[in-house]
Amino acid sequence: MKNNVIELRNVFKYYGEVLAVDGISLTVHRGETLGLIGHNGAGKSTLFKMMLGLIPASAGEIRINGTPVRGAAFRELRRTIGYLPENVVFYDNLTGLETLQFFASLKGCAHESCLPLLEKVGLARAANRRVDGYSKGMRQRLGFAQALLGKPRLLFLDEPTTGLDPEGIREFYQVLQELNAQGLTVVITSHILSEIQERVQRLAVLKSGKLHALGTVQELREEVDLPLTIRLRTVASAMVEHALQGIAVEALVVEGPNVTISCRRPVKMALLRRLATLGDSVEDIVVKEPSLEDVFLGYAA
Repeated sequence: MKNNVIELRNVFKYYGEVLAVDGISLTVHRGETLGLIGHNGAGKSTLFKMMLGLIPASAGEIRINGTPVRGAAFRELRRTIGYLPENVVFYDNLTGLETLQFFASLKGCAHESCLPLLEKVGLARAANRRVDGYSKGMRQRLGFAQALLGKPRLLFLDEPTTGLDPEGIREFYQVLQELNAQGLTVVITSHILSEIQERVQRLAVLKSGKLHALGTVQELREEVDLPLTIRLRTVASAMVEHALQGIAVEALVVEGPNVTISCRRPVKMALLRRLATLGDSVEDIVVKEPSLEDVFLGYAA
């Protein structure tokens, strides 16, 4: 299909007798940001390397924009792909600008694009400083600039915010959001699940080399069926339990004016309607969905 940038069909990868990727089938749509999550050893990095053509699949087929990940046609296509590995390594005796120009030469990109890219990632002032004086976060920004060389149409990002401070993380995702809006397709891994849960369209959960789950954050929440938490502040806390009679709640804890209720999703709306009958005696109410970390641990159990 025209809108499928990446297509994996029953892909396997063996390292000797070890099965690292176990029959994964997956499509990534044009302009989509797909989050790839899983424990260490789940197969994320191996899957990345196969999609990039760095290692061959043992069985199955991988296509990027309809082109099989092998041969001369893919080597040409790879110029339109950007990649930021988890651990970026540069020549310490080069400046940031020289480093980017070096990679631009390898990729066949104009050197004139390098300084604007350094500015985009917040390194313009450090462009002429040697890389051995860069902090971990600055090296990560330089790695991101390298991945953006040549205006890629597909971007693979492996733990891209490692070493970045909160401001750097925010700036990184702002740039990514702008590029995504222009049609850039992104596959991203991160162990910091709270970062990506609102920044991806879909998530693929890997476990022991298998694709364990695939969907939006909300779809995965509903599939795992973890309890929701409802917190309210009320001047009539003694009336809450009475108002909820007949509704199955997992737990109800009263601490002075604060009430915490845990319930399953199917009873959420009925519970909220009952709480609404308490009227002005309820001063505040917050519904907390399971976090992506909760969802991941639910699948990993």
